[in-house]
Amino acid sequence: MGMLAPGSVGKVGPAIESVGSSVLPRGLGRSYGDSCLNENGYLLSTKWLDKFYGFDPGTGLLKCESGVSLDEILKLFVPRGWFLSVTPGTKFVTVGGAIANDVHGKSHHSTGSFGNSLKQFELLRSDGERFICSRDLNPGLFRATVGGLGLTGVILWAEFALRRIDGPYIEMEAVKFNDIEEFFQLSEESVHGYEHTVSWVDCLSGPGARGIFMRGNNSARQEPDESRRAHGPSRKTMPFDAPPFLLSGPSIRLFNFLHFNLQRKKVHRSCIHYDPFFYPLDGILHWNRLYGKRGFLQWQCAIPKTGKKRALTLILQEVVRGEAGPFLTTLKEFGDKPAEGLLSFPIPGITLALDFPNTGEKLFSFLDRLDRIVADFGGRIYPAKDARMAPGMFSASFSEIENFSGYVDPRLSSSFYRRVGGK
Repeated sequence: MGMLAPGSVGKVGPAIESVGSSVLPRGLGRSYGDSCLNENGYLLSTKWLDKFYGFDPGTGLLKCESGVSLDEILKLFVPRGWFLSVTPGTKFVTVGGAIANDVHGKSHHSTGSFGNSLKQFELLRSDGERFICSRDLNPGLFRATVGGLGLTGVILWAEFALRRIDGPYIEMEAVKFNDIEEFFQLSEESVHGYEHTVSWVDCLSGPGARGIFMRGNNSARQEPDESRRAHGPSRKTMPFDAPPFLLSGPSIRLFNFLHFNLQRKKVHRSCIHYDPFFYPLDGILHWNRLYGKRGFLQWQCAIPKTGKKRALTLILQEVVRGEAGPFLTTLKEFGDKPAEGLLSFPIPGITLALDFPNTGEKLFSFLDRLDRIVADFGGRIYPAKDARMAPGMFSASFSEIENFSGYVDPRLSSSFYRRVGGK
């Protein structure tokens, strides 16, 4: 793959024209699969599109270029009492990447996904045409670009809403649950009283699938001005690749047992900085080394409300029976707010994410079985996390794929899009 690095908005078009093969806009490359790769083509880095254009404190609307990272926004605006309306599990994502993947986070049940906070953006097509896109202006292109994996054009700038906060802290509760039924009870009772929810699940503990349900709200805790700053660079690092025995079934079961039982009380309350609450892995440099030299695959699905309990039970039964034990499992209930994009991942229902050590074809075959369960219940797989989904599963996941393909820029492509049947 070649790399194009235009230094400003005005140089993006000429950069695309300068090469003869396909191009893919790329932010900070945090997608786990190949949606941010373009084998035998070019990547167009947006890291130099990093200017802030303006902010309206009356409405909370921020306008900036697409290469600005969420980390940069937090550093600038948290001390001023503002936060992102929607944030994924890492702050090392660009605004353009957040739009292209329509990212979601712990607040989905209350705020929706990133596209729901978006007012408008400017899109550059490879033929040089530029479009202002919003729900009212070029709405088709707007819906295709939100969640469109960077395939409809290059986002030059975007305008989206921040939200006010009292400070950088989160009042958090961690509640232990003993089975999936208890998870759903906690989720239902937390919808209206908590801004943020997510659960860690010990899916190797047996049919019950115990776990810890985490929920929180922005805190009014007052501290000296120094504490309002966004956290700085990480001081922790993973200096070596984890040996294979740490990723074995017995080791994962031991880790899960300790993690669950180290919390002695049913409910643990704490007040913590937003950084470890929203971005725990950002605090560990080279955290991917925890999965050894072969790395890992994350499999993330969304299941509609109807059948969510049955589908989840079947998936967890497969995991318990299977030889591939996930090192990390997270579970969350999505809200009802409709997503903006044709290929947006969130739907009303649940989302389950499983992190597996990469064992190659053996793991791929196992994940194919999980895909079939998801398809049977009308669910979908998350493209931003995918590295092996078959074309049939992709088309089954997204009913708007034919409509979307009409908006794809003919000069843009990705390894992911070609793998799942695109051009």
